[in-house]
Amino acid sequence: MTELTHLDSSGAARMVDVSEKPSTSREALAEGEVVMARETLELIRSGNAKKGDVLGVARIAGIMASKRTHELIPLCHPLMISKVEVEVTPDDTLPGLRVTARVKVAGQTGVEMEALTAVSVACLTIYDMAKAADRGMRIGNIRLLEKQGGRSGHWRAEA
Repeated sequence: MTELTHLDSSGAARMVDVSEKPSTSREALAEGEVVMARETLELIRSGNAKKGDVLGVARIAGIMASKRTHELIPLCHPLMISKVEVEVTPDDTLPGLRVTARVKVAGQTGVEMEALTAVSVACLTIYDMAKAADRGMRIGNIRLLEKQGGRSGHWRAEA
């Protein structure tokens, strides 16, 4: 295991200095899920939720959140993100919605936190928009699936 990069030699929290790192193409893919009652999934799928288009609003919320990650996570760098894709897909086997986010940047630090933030906020938005129908929904399994670029290269989660 490597040492934690957000701590200085005395153990105090710090923002990592990336000024000497080369700017490279970087990408991250994250996922999460919202498990709900089958009736809630059908309500969302039909577009008849009281608050409107749950899938569309969740996608936009995830995109917006990824761009504001540095304002939410204290030691993250502000990044000029070049692309964010958020997908919200109904899954009858849960039952519920699967959320994925892919974030790209050309920069000196990775976008794992931006992808994870996009998924997290999209899931929270789904909960908010459908809670009147189902307060028992569960948000979970939020994780990084893959990252590319930078010194550590390509990494993929085990299946």
